[in-house]
Amino acid sequence: MLEHYHVECVVIGGGIVGIATARQLALLGHEVWLLEATGEIGSVTSSRNSEVIHAGIYYPKGSLKAKLCVDGRRKLYEYCRQREVPHNQCGKLIVATTDAQVSELDAILRKGRANDVEELDIVDGAQLKSLEPDLSALAAVHSRVTGIIDSHQLMLNLKNDAEQAGAQCVFNSPVISGEIAESGIELLVGYKDPFKLTAKRVVNSAGLDAVAVLSTLKHFPSEYIPAFFMAKGNYFSLPGRVPFKHLIYPVPEPGGLGVHLTLDLAGQARFGPDVEWISEKYYPVDESRKKHFEEAIKRYWPKLPLAKLQPAYAGIRPKLSGPGEKAEDFMIQDVSQHGVPGLVNLMGIESPGLTSCLSIAEYVSNRI
Repeated sequence: MLEHYHVECVVIGGGIVGIATARQLALLGHEVWLLEATGEIGSVTSSRNSEVIHAGIYYPKGSLKAKLCVDGRRKLYEYCRQREVPHNQCGKLIVATTDAQVSELDAILRKGRANDVEELDIVDGAQLKSLEPDLSALAAVHSRVTGIIDSHQLMLNLKNDAEQAGAQCVFNSPVISGEIAESGIELLVGYKDPFKLTAKRVVNSAGLDAVAVLSTLKHFPSEYIPAFFMAKGNYFSLPGRVPFKHLIYPVPEPGGLGVHLTLDLAGQARFGPDVEWISEKYYPVDESRKKHFEEAIKRYWPKLPLAKLQPAYAGIRPKLSGPGEKAEDFMIQDVSQHGVPGLVNLMGIESPGLTSCLSIAEYVSNRI
Protein backbone atom coordinates (compact mmCIF):
# COMPACT_ATOMS: atom_id res chain seq x y z
CA MET A 1 0.00 0.00 0.00
CA LEU A 2 1.22 3.47 -0.86
CA GLU A 3 2.21 5.89 1.88
CA HIS A 4 -0.44 8.61 2.12
CA TYR A 5 0.39 12.06 3.45
CA HIS A 6 -1.88 15.01 4.24
CA VAL A 7 -0.49 18.51 3.80
CA GLU A 8 -2.07 21.94 3.87
CA CYS A 9 -0.26 23.42 0.83
CA VAL A 10 1.65 21.81 -2.02
CA VAL A 11 3.63 23.74 -4.62
CA ILE A 12 4.42 21.68 -7.72
CA GLY A 13 7.68 22.74 -9.35
CA GLY A 14 10.96 23.90 -7.86
CA GLY A 15 11.82 26.55 -10.41
CA ILE A 16 12.28 30.13 -9.33
CA VAL A 17 8.55 30.93 -9.29
CA GLY A 18 7.71 27.75 -7.37
CA ILE A 19 10.44 28.40 -4.80
CA ALA A 20 9.33 32.02 -4.35
CA THR A 21 5.71 30.88 -3.93
CA ALA A 22 6.60 28.19 -1.38
CA ARG A 23 8.61 30.81 0.52
CA GLN A 24 5.73 33.30 0.52
CA LEU A 25 3.18 30.73 1.72
CA ALA A 26 5.53 29.47 4.45
CA LEU A 27 6.23 33.03 5.63
CA LEU A 28 2.47 33.50 5.97
CA GLY A 29 2.34 30.50 8.32
CA HIS A 30 1.10 27.78 5.98
CA GLU A 31 2.37 24.19 6.06
CA VAL A 32 4.09 23.80 2.68
CA TRP A 33 5.62 20.98 0.66
CA LEU A 34 7.52 21.93 -2.49
CA LEU A 35 7.58 19.04 -4.97
CA GLU A 36 10.41 19.09 -7.52
CA ALA A 37 10.63 16.43 -10.24
CA THR A 38 14.43 16.57 -10.48
CA GLY A 39 17.13 16.29 -7.84
CA GLU A 40 17.73 20.03 -7.41
CA ILE A 41 16.02 23.39 -7.57
CA GLY A 42 15.81 25.43 -10.75
CA SER A 43 17.49 22.88 -13.00
CA VAL A 44 15.23 23.35 -16.03
CA THR A 45 13.87 26.69 -17.31
CA SER A 46 15.14 28.75 -14.38
CA SER A 47 18.76 27.81 -15.10
CA ARG A 48 18.54 28.32 -18.86
CA ASN A 49 17.81 32.01 -19.35
CA SER A 50 19.58 35.37 -19.68
CA GLU A 51 19.50 36.18 -15.93
CA VAL A 52 18.13 39.64 -16.75
CA ILE A 53 16.16 41.80 -14.33
CA HIS A 54 13.65 43.28 -16.77
CA ALA A 55 12.26 46.80 -16.51
CA GLY A 56 8.74 45.94 -17.76
CA ILE A 57 8.79 47.79 -21.08
CA TYR A 58 7.34 45.49 -23.70
CA TYR A 59 4.10 44.19 -22.24
CA PRO A 60 0.56 45.48 -22.86
CA LYS A 61 -0.66 47.97 -20.26
CA GLY A 62 -2.70 46.30 -17.55
CA SER A 63 -1.44 42.80 -18.37
CA LEU A 64 -0.15 40.49 -15.65
CA LYS A 65 3.26 40.55 -17.30
CA ALA A 66 3.39 44.35 -17.11
CA LYS A 67 2.10 44.68 -13.54
CA LEU A 68 4.01 41.76 -12.03
CA CYS A 69 7.25 42.59 -13.83
CA VAL A 70 7.37 46.24 -12.70
CA ASP A 71 6.36 45.43 -9.13
CA GLY A 72 8.53 42.31 -9.08
CA ARG A 73 11.58 44.18 -10.34
CA ARG A 74 11.31 46.70 -7.52
CA LYS A 75 10.86 43.93 -4.96
CA LEU A 76 13.74 41.94 -6.45
CA TYR A 77 16.25 44.79 -6.30
CA GLU A 78 15.29 45.44 -2.68
CA TYR A 79 15.62 41.74 -1.84
CA CYS A 80 19.03 41.60 -3.53
CA ARG A 81 20.24 44.60 -1.55
CA GLN A 82 18.98 43.22 1.75
CA ARG A 83 20.29 39.70 1.17
CA GLU A 84 23.45 40.61 -0.75
CA VAL A 85 22.46 38.57 -3.80
CA PRO A 86 24.97 39.40 -6.57
CA HIS A 87 23.43 41.70 -9.18
CA ASN A 88 24.25 44.73 -11.31
CA GLN A 89 21.84 47.46 -12.43
CA CYS A 90 23.82 47.97 -15.64
CA GLY A 91 21.03 49.30 -17.87
CA LYS A 92 19.88 48.27 -21.33
CA LEU A 93 19.89 49.81 -24.81
CA ILE A 94 17.15 48.79 -27.27
CA VAL A 95 18.87 49.70 -30.50
CA ALA A 96 17.53 50.72 -33.90
CA THR A 97 19.89 50.00 -36.80
CA THR A 98 17.54 51.08 -39.63
CA ASP A 99 15.29 54.09 -40.21
CA ALA A 100 12.24 51.81 -39.98
CA GLN A 101 13.35 50.62 -36.53
CA VAL A 102 13.96 54.20 -35.36
CA SER A 103 10.27 54.88 -35.98
CA GLU A 104 9.41 51.98 -33.64
CA LEU A 105 11.34 53.40 -30.67
CA ASP A 106 8.65 55.94 -29.78
CA ALA A 107 6.06 53.18 -29.45
CA ILE A 108 8.42 51.17 -27.22
CA LEU A 109 9.05 54.25 -25.07
CA ARG A 110 5.33 55.01 -24.73
CA LYS A 111 4.53 51.40 -23.83
CA GLY A 112 7.21 51.37 -21.14
CA ARG A 113 6.10 54.66 -19.62
CA ALA A 114 2.47 53.51 -19.68
CA ASN A 115 3.62 50.56 -17.55
CA ASP A 116 5.17 52.96 -15.03
CA VAL A 117 8.76 52.07 -15.95
CA GLU A 118 11.15 54.63 -14.50
CA GLU A 119 14.28 56.19 -16.02
CA LEU A 120 13.40 55.51 -19.63
CA ASP A 121 14.24 57.75 -22.59
CA ILE A 122 15.48 57.81 -26.19
CA VAL A 123 19.12 58.57 -27.02
CA ASP A 124 20.42 59.55 -30.47
CA GLY A 125 23.44 58.24 -32.33
CA ALA A 126 25.87 60.72 -30.80
CA GLN A 127 24.72 59.92 -27.28
CA LEU A 128 25.01 56.20 -28.06
CA LYS A 129 28.63 56.64 -29.11
CA SER A 130 29.42 58.22 -25.75
CA LEU A 131 27.66 55.39 -23.91
CA GLU A 132 28.99 52.51 -26.04
CA PRO A 133 31.72 53.48 -28.55
CA ASP A 134 31.73 50.05 -30.25
CA LEU A 135 27.99 50.04 -30.84
CA SER A 136 26.65 50.74 -34.34
CA ALA A 137 23.09 52.09 -34.19
CA LEU A 138 21.08 55.16 -35.18
CA ALA A 139 19.22 55.57 -31.88
CA ALA A 140 18.04 53.56 -28.89
CA VAL A 141 15.68 53.40 -25.96
CA HIS A 142 17.79 53.61 -22.81
CA SER A 143 16.43 51.69 -19.80
CA ARG A 144 18.48 52.51 -16.72
CA VAL A 145 16.63 50.15 -14.36
CA THR A 146 17.34 46.95 -16.29
CA GLY A 147 19.96 44.72 -14.68
CA ILE A 148 21.46 41.26 -14.33
CA ILE A 149 21.45 38.83 -11.43
CA ASP A 150 23.02 35.62 -10.20
CA SER A 151 19.84 33.55 -10.56
CA HIS A 152 21.32 30.50 -8.85
CA GLN A 153 22.24 32.47 -5.75
CA LEU A 154 18.78 34.04 -5.76
CA MET A 155 17.15 30.60 -5.84
CA LEU A 156 19.36 29.32 -3.02
CA ASN A 157 18.38 32.33 -0.90
CA LEU A 158 14.69 31.83 -1.58
CA LYS A 159 14.96 28.11 -0.81
CA ASN A 160 16.74 28.88 2.46
CA ASP A 161 14.02 31.40 3.38
CA ALA A 162 11.32 28.84 2.64
CA GLU A 163 12.97 26.11 4.70
CA GLN A 164 13.68 28.48 7.58
CA ALA A 165 9.96 29.30 7.58
CA GLY A 166 9.11 25.58 7.77
CA ALA A 167 8.60 24.56 4.13
CA GLN A 168 9.82 21.12 3.06
CA CYS A 169 11.52 20.61 -0.31
CA VAL A 170 10.86 17.12 -1.66
CA PHE A 171 13.10 16.24 -4.61
CA ASN A 172 12.85 13.53 -7.30
CA SER A 173 9.09 13.77 -6.86
CA PRO A 174 7.26 14.35 -10.14
CA VAL A 175 3.47 14.53 -10.01
CA ILE A 176 2.19 11.57 -12.04
CA SER A 177 -1.55 12.17 -11.77
CA GLY A 178 -4.17 13.66 -9.51
CA GLU A 179 -7.83 13.86 -8.65
CA ILE A 180 -10.14 16.52 -7.27
CA ALA A 181 -11.86 14.90 -4.28
CA GLU A 182 -14.05 15.99 -1.36
CA SER A 183 -11.07 15.78 1.01
CA GLY A 184 -8.95 18.04 -1.17
CA ILE A 185 -6.68 17.57 -4.16
CA GLU A 186 -5.15 14.09 -4.25
CA LEU A 187 -1.83 13.64 -6.03
CA LEU A 188 0.14 10.55 -7.00
CA VAL A 189 3.80 11.47 -6.70
CA GLY A 190 6.99 9.75 -7.86
CA TYR A 191 7.95 6.93 -10.21
CA LYS A 192 10.45 4.87 -8.22
CA ASP A 193 8.88 5.08 -4.74
CA PRO A 194 5.43 6.56 -5.38
CA PHE A 195 3.26 7.99 -2.62
CA LYS A 196 -0.11 9.70 -2.32
CA LEU A 197 -0.51 13.24 -1.13
CA THR A 198 -3.73 15.03 -0.24
CA ALA A 199 -3.59 18.82 0.04
CA LYS A 200 -6.16 21.50 0.77
CA ARG A 201 -4.29 23.92 -1.47
CA VAL A 202 -2.17 23.22 -4.56
CA VAL A 203 -0.12 25.62 -6.67
CA ASN A 204 0.70 24.13 -10.07
CA SER A 205 3.98 25.86 -10.94
CA ALA A 206 5.46 23.04 -13.01
CA GLY A 207 6.74 25.27 -15.82
CA LEU A 208 7.09 23.30 -19.04
CA ASP A 209 4.98 20.53 -17.47
CA ALA A 210 2.27 22.72 -15.92
CA VAL A 211 -0.30 22.06 -18.66
CA ALA A 212 0.57 18.34 -18.71
CA VAL A 213 0.13 18.11 -14.92
CA LEU A 214 -3.24 19.81 -15.18
CA SER A 215 -4.29 17.41 -17.95
CA THR A 216 -3.78 14.45 -15.58
CA LEU A 217 -5.97 15.99 -12.84
CA LYS A 218 -9.20 13.97 -12.82
CA HIS A 219 -12.42 16.02 -12.65
CA PHE A 220 -10.70 19.27 -13.63
CA PRO A 221 -12.87 21.00 -16.29
CA SER A 222 -11.10 20.44 -19.62
CA GLU A 223 -12.23 23.76 -21.07
CA TYR A 224 -9.76 25.50 -18.74
CA ILE A 225 -6.76 23.56 -20.05
CA PRO A 226 -5.03 25.88 -22.55
CA ALA A 227 -3.16 25.05 -25.73
CA PHE A 228 0.56 24.73 -25.09
CA PHE A 229 3.63 25.37 -27.25
CA MET A 230 7.39 25.34 -26.71
CA ALA A 231 9.85 27.85 -28.12
CA LYS A 232 13.47 26.82 -27.80
CA GLY A 233 16.04 29.57 -27.44
CA ASN A 234 19.65 28.90 -28.42
CA TYR A 235 22.49 30.90 -26.88
CA PHE A 236 26.01 31.52 -28.16
CA SER A 237 28.85 33.08 -26.18
CA LEU A 238 32.25 34.71 -26.47
CA PRO A 239 35.23 33.94 -24.24
CA GLY A 240 36.67 36.87 -22.30
CA ARG A 241 35.22 40.33 -21.88
CA VAL A 242 33.45 42.44 -24.50
CA PRO A 243 33.64 46.24 -24.89
CA PHE A 244 30.10 46.85 -23.61
CA LYS A 245 28.77 47.97 -20.23
CA HIS A 246 25.06 47.82 -21.10
CA LEU A 247 22.84 44.99 -22.28
CA ILE A 248 22.20 45.45 -26.01
CA TYR A 249 18.80 44.47 -27.44
CA PRO A 250 17.53 44.89 -30.99
CA VAL A 251 13.97 46.04 -31.60
CA PRO A 252 11.72 43.05 -30.65
CA GLU A 253 10.78 40.37 -33.18
CA PRO A 254 7.75 38.01 -33.27
CA GLY A 255 8.01 35.36 -30.53
CA GLY A 256 10.91 36.95 -28.69
CA LEU A 257 13.19 39.92 -28.14
CA GLY A 258 15.70 39.21 -30.89
CA VAL A 259 19.30 38.07 -30.61
CA HIS A 260 20.45 40.31 -27.81
CA LEU A 261 23.74 40.73 -26.00
CA THR A 262 23.60 40.17 -22.28
CA LEU A 263 26.41 40.11 -19.77
CA ASP A 264 27.06 37.91 -16.80
CA LEU A 265 28.41 39.35 -13.57
CA ALA A 266 31.98 38.61 -14.70
CA GLY A 267 31.50 40.70 -17.84
CA GLN A 268 31.34 37.80 -20.29
CA ALA A 269 28.85 38.12 -23.14
CA ARG A 270 26.20 35.69 -24.27
CA PHE A 271 23.92 36.15 -27.25
CA GLY A 272 20.35 34.99 -27.64
CA PRO A 273 17.91 33.54 -27.32
CA ASP A 274 16.54 33.09 -30.80
CA VAL A 275 13.13 31.49 -31.46
CA GLU A 276 12.96 27.85 -32.57
CA TRP A 277 9.51 26.26 -32.27
CA ILE A 278 9.75 22.64 -31.13
CA SER A 279 7.33 19.82 -30.32
CA GLU A 280 9.54 17.88 -27.90
CA LYS A 281 12.03 18.99 -25.24
CA TYR A 282 15.44 19.19 -26.82
CA TYR A 283 18.32 21.15 -25.31
CA PRO A 284 21.47 20.78 -27.46
CA VAL A 285 22.35 24.07 -29.20
CA ASP A 286 21.63 24.00 -32.92
CA GLU A 287 25.07 24.97 -34.24
CA SER A 288 23.67 25.51 -37.73
CA ARG A 289 22.07 28.71 -36.39
CA LYS A 290 25.48 30.29 -35.79
CA LYS A 291 25.41 32.13 -39.13
CA HIS A 292 22.03 33.66 -38.26
CA PHE A 293 23.46 34.79 -34.92
CA GLU A 294 26.51 36.32 -36.57
CA GLU A 295 24.37 38.27 -39.04
CA ALA A 296 22.04 39.53 -36.31
CA ILE A 297 24.83 40.58 -33.94
CA LYS A 298 26.88 42.31 -36.65
CA ARG A 299 23.99 44.69 -37.32
CA TYR A 300 24.76 46.42 -34.02
CA TRP A 301 28.35 45.20 -33.44
CA PRO A 302 30.21 45.10 -36.76
CA LYS A 303 33.49 44.22 -35.04
CA LEU A 304 32.16 40.94 -33.66
CA PRO A 305 35.08 38.45 -33.70
CA LEU A 306 33.32 35.74 -35.72
CA ALA A 307 35.80 32.95 -35.12
CA LYS A 308 35.32 33.17 -31.36
CA LEU A 309 31.51 32.83 -31.27
CA GLN A 310 30.70 29.42 -29.78
CA PRO A 311 27.57 27.47 -28.75
CA ALA A 312 26.68 27.95 -25.08
CA TYR A 313 23.35 26.47 -23.94
CA ALA A 314 19.64 26.44 -24.78
CA GLY A 315 16.42 26.99 -22.87
CA ILE A 316 12.76 26.38 -23.64
CA ARG A 317 10.00 28.94 -23.10
CA PRO A 318 6.55 27.62 -22.07
CA LYS A 319 4.17 29.35 -24.49
CA LEU A 320 0.39 29.64 -24.63
CA SER A 321 0.47 30.96 -28.20
CA GLY A 322 2.07 29.43 -31.26
CA PRO A 323 4.00 30.64 -34.31
CA GLY A 324 2.50 33.77 -35.84
CA GLU A 325 0.02 34.26 -33.00
CA LYS A 326 -0.18 37.23 -30.64
CA ALA A 327 1.89 36.65 -27.49
CA GLU A 328 -0.27 35.53 -24.56
CA ASP A 329 -0.12 36.94 -21.04
CA PHE A 330 0.80 34.92 -17.97
CA MET A 331 -2.13 32.65 -17.07
CA ILE A 332 -2.81 32.47 -13.34
CA GLN A 333 -6.04 30.52 -12.78
CA ASP A 334 -7.80 30.29 -9.44
CA VAL A 335 -11.21 29.15 -8.19
CA SER A 336 -12.88 32.25 -9.63
CA GLN A 337 -12.04 30.97 -13.13
CA HIS A 338 -12.06 27.17 -12.99
CA GLY A 339 -14.25 26.56 -9.92
CA VAL A 340 -11.86 24.22 -8.06
CA PRO A 341 -11.29 25.45 -4.47
CA GLY A 342 -7.67 25.61 -3.37
CA LEU A 343 -6.11 25.19 -6.83
CA VAL A 344 -3.99 27.86 -8.53
CA ASN A 345 -2.48 27.11 -11.94
CA LEU A 346 0.51 29.06 -13.25
CA MET A 347 0.85 28.55 -17.00
CA GLY A 348 2.85 30.26 -19.69
CA ILE A 349 5.26 31.64 -17.09
CA GLU A 350 8.07 32.58 -19.43
CA SER A 351 10.01 35.86 -19.41
CA PRO A 352 9.68 38.01 -17.30
CA GLY A 353 9.04 35.16 -14.83
CA LEU A 354 12.38 35.51 -13.03
CA THR A 355 11.95 39.27 -12.57
CA SER A 356 8.34 38.79 -11.45
CA CYS A 357 8.90 35.85 -9.09
CA LEU A 358 8.34 37.70 -5.79
CA SER A 359 5.24 39.47 -7.10
CA ILE A 360 3.82 36.28 -8.62
CA ALA A 361 4.29 34.61 -5.24
CA GLU A 362 2.42 37.39 -3.48
CA TYR A 363 -0.33 37.36 -6.13
CA VAL A 364 -0.79 33.60 -5.70
CA SER A 365 -0.83 33.82 -1.89
CA ASN A 366 -3.81 36.19 -2.11
CA ARG A 367 -5.77 33.75 -4.28
CA ILE A 368 -5.21 30.33 -2.78
